[in-house]
Amino acid sequence: MEFENNLISIITPVYNAERFISETIESVQNQQYKHWELLLVNDQSTDNSLAIIEDYAKHDDRIKVINLLENSGAAVARNTGISAATGQYIAFIDSDDVWEPEKLLRQINFMQKGEIAFSYTDIRLIDEDGNVLKERTNVPISLDYTGLLKNTAIACSTVMIDRNVVGNFSMPLVRKGQDTATWLKIMRENDITAYGMSIPLNSYRQVEGSISSDRFGALKRTWNTYYNLEQLALPKASYYFVNYVLNAIKRRL
Repeated sequence: MEFENNLISIITPVYNAERFISETIESVQNQQYKHWELLLVNDQSTDNSLAIIEDYAKHDDRIKVINLLENSGAAVARNTGISAATGQYIAFIDSDDVWEPEKLLRQINFMQKGEIAFSYTDIRLIDEDGNVLKERTNVPISLDYTGLLKNTAIACSTVMIDRNVVGNFSMPLVRKGQDTATWLKIMRENDITAYGMSIPLNSYRQVEGSISSDRFGALKRTWNTYYNLEQLALPKASYYFVNYVLNAIKRRL
């Protein structure tokens, strides 16, 4: 198929990820779609992460390791990976998530057939041992800019973006919530809609004590995105924030 010639650049920030990073990398290596590069950006890990990812890179030339000079956070790590990427398509996978083998193949096929520049998929929630907590979260079939403000349902590890349409992009330099802020910026600046696949092609690991597990922190991050990064007026920011909270509650039911 024609799309099999399109290189997909996959970006993964790595910080103290020794518990799960092997499973994450192997889920990329097991993809049915083979034309990819995996950019592992080591954010000055203090555990055995660097040795693990360098060993994978030695045995698979599609895997590249980039070392940051100082611990800088996920936004800098992802931006470093994006800058080094050579593919038309950019995808992300966090260092504790796991893809289904057909993820890339189905998603790029979905994008090529529908002439879609920005796509995402549903997710399966798993615990630290890989046990399924929730089979799917029922993401919306599409989200435009205002839709995403009301429903921040796009998980970073499910996103794929066509740079031929969107152009080069980077994430805002905030420690938390930079992914949703990036999707909003891409939609606003390019006037595009993101389209979702209802299939859970990513297993999203809920790790106790992680940034993503902090629900109160998530509320603060989302408000900061609306009010400070997107610079919405207070009434608009409040309106979208209330909708975001209601939709977040629905997804967890």
